[in-house]
Amino acid sequence: MALIDYANPTRFLGLVEKLLPWLGALAALLIAVGLGLVFGIAPDDYQQGATVKIMFIHVPAAWLSMFGYSIMAASSLGTLIWRHPLADVSAKAAAPVGAAFTFVCLVTGSLWGKPMWGTWWEWDARLTSVLVLFIMYLGLIALWQTLEDPIKAGRAAAVLTLVGIVNIPIIKFSVDWWNTLHQPASVFRLGGPTIHPSMLWPLLVTALGFTVLFVTLHLMAMRNEILRRRIRTLRMLQASAVAG
Repeated sequence: MALIDYANPTRFLGLVEKLLPWLGALAALLIAVGLGLVFGIAPDDYQQGATVKIMFIHVPAAWLSMFGYSIMAASSLGTLIWRHPLADVSAKAAAPVGAAFTFVCLVTGSLWGKPMWGTWWEWDARLTSVLVLFIMYLGLIALWQTLEDPIKAGRAAAVLTLVGIVNIPIIKFSVDWWNTLHQPASVFRLGGPTIHPSMLWPLLVTALGFTVLFVTLHLMAMRNEILRRRIRTLRMLQASAVAG
C-alpha cells in the first residue's frame, strides 16, 4: 500500500491505532534512558552546578516548539495548495502540542536563567521571539475554536500560520544577528558540536525521546480530531433529517 493511500481518514486511523502503542513505549524508553544518562554520566557544570541539568528538558522543548510550528506550516501548504484531506487536521492537532512544548521551554528557561542571569525574564531577542511563538500558537488555537466550520477555520489558520513562519528563522538565528544572553548554537553547527560527549549523548537521547513523544501526541490529537469531525457530520445529518 502506497503512502498516499493513508490520506484516506479511515486507513489513517487504522495505521495510527497500530503505531500508537509502539510509539508510546519507544518514547517512554528513550526518555527513561536519556534521563538515566543525564543523572548517570552528565557532569555538573563548574559554574552552574546541578542547575545545568535543566538543559536536558529546556533544549529539546525549544527544538520541538519550532518543530511543531514547522509541521503546521507544511500542513498549511497541504491545505492551501494540494487540498490534502488530512492537512488541516494535522495543523490543528499540532498546535496544542507545540504550544505545550513552547510553554515548557519558557518555564524551564526562566528556571535556568534565574541563578545565572539574576532575573526570571529578560527582553532579549531569543526570549521575546519564543514568547511571540507561544502567543501565535494560542492565537491559532483560538481561531480554530472560534470558527465552527472546520474547512473555513483550516484555511484561515493556514494563511496565518504561513505568515507567522517568518518567526522561526528569527528564533533560530537571533543569537547570531543580535547581542543576546543566549549562547550560540553548540550542537547543530557547521564546525560540529562544541558540547562534550558526556553531555551531548544524554541530550540527543532525551531530545529523540521527546520527539517521539511529540509524534505520539500529534497522532493521538489527529485521531481525536477526525473522530470529532465525524461526530459533527453525523449530528448535522441527524438535524437535517429531523428538519426535513
